Amino acid sequence: MDNRKQVFAFDFDGTLTTKDTFIAFIRYTRGTLRFLCGFLLFSPLLVLMKLRLYPNYRAKQQVFSFFFRGTPIKRFDEQCVAFASHHRQLLRSRGISTLNDALTAGHRVLIVSASIDNWVRPFFPLSDTLTVIGTQIETSEGRITGRFLTPNCYGAEKVRRIKAVMGEEKDYQLTAFGDSRGDKEMLDYADKGYFKPFR
Repeated sequence: MDNRKQVFAFDFDGTLTTKDTFIAFIRYTRGTLRFLCGFLLFSPLLVLMKLRLYPNYRAKQQVFSFFFRGTPIKRFDEQCVAFASHHRQLLRSRGISTLNDALTAGHRVLIVSASIDNWVRPFFPLSDTLTVIGTQIETSEGRITGRFLTPNCYGAEKVRRIKAVMGEEKDYQLTAFGDSRGDKEMLDYADKGYFKPFR
């Protein structure tokens, strides 16, 4: 019997949600017309990213900067809360049920997402045992600079960020859930890794 502390790590986009919230958040806050124009502008870059000819984090940062550079962080955070409130339907019921069961049992829960943590966090209740680990954004004088404060929380960065929170020495049993290439390293690192478990 394994008596180690139990830790559950969940990817967010596509695992706990039915679609990517980066795109949904931009559309919600900037409107459909500006959203479409922006993605048309960046379409060559996004194609290169999909072909793995351009780094994922650079493309993501450029898109984020285009839409949000100069936005007051207070207004941005208010939009994040409103977005989560109006998009509860994006959450997968089976995934949220599994997450809530882990919290009820007193286990540590990590939401490990490449999305900006500002809009991921409001989807979940405040809890001492739940931590949102996401891509963090830089601000200056109360406004968003358009740059990321941390590396994009994707791939190996997910493992690095888990270790930063839980410690290098693995004295816990990690169960992880993911749905994409960006979760591979986290699933491999876990004692138990589940790919697309809530479909």
